[in-house]
Amino acid sequence: MKPIMEGKIVIVTGAGSAGPGWGNGKAAAALYAREGAKVFAVDRNLEAAEETRDVIRSEGGICEVMAVDVAKREDVQAMVAAVMARFGRIDVLHNNVGIAEVGGPVETSEESWNRVVAVNQTSLFLTCKYVLPVMESQRKGAIVNISSVAALRWIGFPYVAYSATKAAMLAFTKNVAMQYAGSGIRANCVLPGMMDTPMIREPLKASYGGDIEEMRQKRDAQCPMGHMGDAWDVAHAALFLASDAARYITGVDLIVDGGLSLKCD
Repeated sequence: MKPIMEGKIVIVTGAGSAGPGWGNGKAAAALYAREGAKVFAVDRNLEAAEETRDVIRSEGGICEVMAVDVAKREDVQAMVAAVMARFGRIDVLHNNVGIAEVGGPVETSEESWNRVVAVNQTSLFLTCKYVLPVMESQRKGAIVNISSVAALRWIGFPYVAYSATKAAMLAFTKNVAMQYAGSGIRANCVLPGMMDTPMIREPLKASYGGDIEEMRQKRDAQCPMGHMGDAWDVAHAALFLASDAARYITGVDLIVDGGLSLKCD
């Protein structure tokens, strides 16, 4: 059976894991490559992106890497230029970059708020700003933005900047989906729920008494299916939306949360 991403050129931002194990971006990059895509993996941490590249290449896949701060215009422009020079087109833009800082409006510093907005929201604007003209010239492309169920509901502790930026992502994506539908470009969101990935461990453990195992147990118990998901659950959802199997799907919010967003408590 033909791999569903064969011949596709995919940019994955935030493609390095935040710690040991599989983060959402790392898993997505590996899965795209396993399905035949040529991956351009970028991360602010080049070493983390190189680790992802090495995994892909060890499996016989194609992956190039670049150190990119997607909250900076010059870095994003350089990224797009590098992809075009290497591969000549961009079929999929997978926006995975995101940071989480705990706190409500009173506890959150202005510096923290601005940092989360820059990384989670401005990065989305910049990558789309410079990738969309390429896709429009091709008359085809797919954008997959990784949001969160925190955009929809309270998830157990104050998370105001993260929730606000992830909610903004939903509206941003729908705007892009409508504006570019006639150009053959699709834009969709994946909304992960509670996922057991490296990103959650350090930023969130203080909210659970500093004990990572206790945090895991409590988060598992919050999920209707009895356990958190993982990076592969997010990656498979993104793969579907990026692929031609979803060719008539645009502007959707695909929730991947084991039923968490259905709960009233």
